[in-house]
Amino acid sequence: MSNAIKHTFVVHVEDEPGALTRVSSLFRRRGFNIVSLTVGATDVAGVSRMTIVVEAADTAARRIEAHLWKLVNVIRVEDITGSAAVWRELVLIKVAADADARIHVMKLADVFRARIVDVAPDSLILETTGTDEKIAGLLEVLRPFRVLEVARTGHVAMSRGVATRVPDRLYIDVEETGISCSV
Repeated sequence: MSNAIKHTFVVHVEDEPGALTRVSSLFRRRGFNIVSLTVGATDVAGVSRMTIVVEAADTAARRIEAHLWKLVNVIRVEDITGSAAVWRELVLIKVAADADARIHVMKLADVFRARIVDVAPDSLILETTGTDEKIAGLLEVLRPFRVLEVARTGHVAMSRGVATRVPDRLYIDVEETGISCSV
């Protein structure tokens, strides 16, 4: 995969048991490693939103998108790789910090707009959101203090501007429209 780049897919699925398994199995069956996967509820009842980052060539990404559309629980698929979008990730970082180091770590946290969410006698836990570059920068300046643990959520992305909205209902009533279809 010499011409592989990171592609970001936003996939809306019915909030049903097995939906995540079907989506992740699609990537496994085709030999693609998921770099990042986040799943959460949307503002529409019964619909979950997945943000999936995968390294693939453009042609392979188009095939992945086509295969995603074929899955039973999938409502909408969008490859936002080349789109104007906002990407963020949440990270928790536990840093060794005795009384002497604590003030220095707190100042660094302030520079990176990170919050201190836990204080223990020998460590601090910082929380921040941002781009990969911001998180990498924070981790780099904290390394001299001894980073004990890192937990990252994975990417969450959203297209900028007006975008197509997921329908308020998953299915169109045949009697209302005279048309039999599912959205």
